[in-house]
Amino acid sequence: MSSEEKRQELKAKIEAAEQRNQERSLGQYAREAADTATDFVKQHPLATIAGVAVVGLAIGAMTRPGRQAGRQAGRRAGAFATYAAEIGMAYATGLLDAAGDAAVSGKDKLEDLGDALNDNAGAIKRRATLESGNAAAAVKKMSREAGKKAGRNARDLRSRVSR
Repeated sequence: MSSEEKRQELKAKIEAAEQRNQERSLGQYAREAADTATDFVKQHPLATIAGVAVVGLAIGAMTRPGRQAGRQAGRRAGAFATYAAEIGMAYATGLLDAAGDAAVSGKDKLEDLGDALNDNAGAIKRRATLESGNAAAAVKKMSREAGKKAGRNARDLRSRVSR
């Protein structure tokens, strides 16, 4: 592909993306932003708690202690930070509980799998022992019969040579 063709392809992709962006509504942007924020909070609950606490402290520090409105804003920010911290801790605790449950479940499944493998290995060992015993008996029988035939052939040869 030549560089001119690559440029044309890239230009077409950019135009298509711009067209899609123009067709999207403000509600779609808001939904995507909310989903992204929710995903971030789920992936980083402790960072979210810390961020909310810092924002609350910053708002409290920017307000004058002597003003009633500043105090109220500081209290509200502090309360919001406290609620956010509690929600984040509850979420983190739920994640830890779920992880613990998953670990126990995984351990149980691995234990069951190990037992099944052990049972199968024992059955395979018993079958291999039986088959090797059968093979040994067959080899012994064949060698005995081959010995008998060889003895008879040798006896027949001697009798023919001695005549």
